[in-house]
Amino acid sequence: MLDSFFKGSYLIGLIAGSVVRTWYGKKYKQSRIKGGYKEGPAVWLLMSLWGVAQLMGLLYVLTSWLDFADYQLPIWAGGGGVAIFAVALWLLWRSHADLGRNWSATLDITQGHALITQGVYRTIRHPMYLAHLLWSIAQALLLQNWIAGLAGLAVFFPLYLLRVPREEQMMLEHFGQEYRLYMNRTGRVIPRFQK
Repeated sequence: MLDSFFKGSYLIGLIAGSVVRTWYGKKYKQSRIKGGYKEGPAVWLLMSLWGVAQLMGLLYVLTSWLDFADYQLPIWAGGGGVAIFAVALWLLWRSHADLGRNWSATLDITQGHALITQGVYRTIRHPMYLAHLLWSIAQALLLQNWIAGLAGLAVFFPLYLLRVPREEQMMLEHFGQEYRLYMNRTGRVIPRFQK
């Protein structure tokens, strides 16, 4: 019964996260691209695998095909997964809302691109990556399965290590000293609070 609750929580979160991403993607699609940054095939492959990791979760929730790889965690771990997923979804939504027109799924600078340093960006430079990390942790706690549960974490870390340095380099090239100062007062994915 609790297993069904945790699977249902994951499914609701997956739908909610997809709605947030789709809504902001459509809302700001009209933003003209000023310049992009080459990401390379490895990053595109990992971004595709992120989608596959979420589909593995969906497959696990809706079928019994992956049940052979189940593991058992204490009930409190699943409850923690629900709480972590809620925080991840809030952070994903808030990051998109704070970025507004400046958000792009690809590493692009849009026409009139501004450096956002308010909202969740006041203390952290990459809150969307933190949201995806928390999502991956929640997935492992909610979907107690070696394949579906850990798929998000298996893809997140290589994607993060390949993409974030390129994103920061693009921002440094575009915003220069303003971004360097912003880097000095914020955390990359762990919030840094000013005294």
